[in-house]
Amino acid sequence: PANVLSFDPDGRNEKVVATGLGNCQGMTLHPVTGRLWCVVNERDELGDNTPFEYATEVKEGAFYGWPWYYIAGHEDPRKPGARPDLKDQVTVPDVFMQAHSAPLQIAFYQGTEFPADYRGSAFVTMHGSWNRGKRTGYKVVRLVFKGDKPTGEYEDFMTGFVLSDTEVWGRPVGVAVAA
Repeated sequence: PANVLSFDPDGRNEKVVATGLGNCQGMTLHPVTGRLWCVVNERDELGDNTPFEYATEVKEGAFYGWPWYYIAGHEDPRKPGARPDLKDQVTVPDVFMQAHSAPLQIAFYQGTEFPADYRGSAFVTMHGSWNRGKRTGYKVVRLVFKGDKPTGEYEDFMTGFVLSDTEVWGRPVGVAVAA
């Protein structure tokens, strides 16, 4: 379940690249390494702060846990003992984000319009929570990379979409880098 697949341009030669990526969104290629990346909306209804959302390089042959595990070997309590054989095979993602932020799109930045330390970073849209006591997400963040590798950190880039605990005026969905 939750496979990332690749095909030849004519639709032939289907290949499973990675498994266990529930809600893998906004797939893109890293502009320097050529490796596939995506952001993941993790499962709901496990509490306000569980589990983290994430961005990750989609490693060939990797298993990311869905639906039995999340963030390494944390078992989904709704599926106890269902697949103990997979517990030690779960790949840990590259960048964790606050639970229920709903990341939808990722784009790498190689331009020169922003400060030099932005080059090589990735921008991620966070659509925002629907099932959390206090709103989270509703912004665009910058994932910090050093030497084409993620540091695991991210910072707010564009905020201001939340007006109050009951009202928002925008929910970021997509991001693109243009001239």
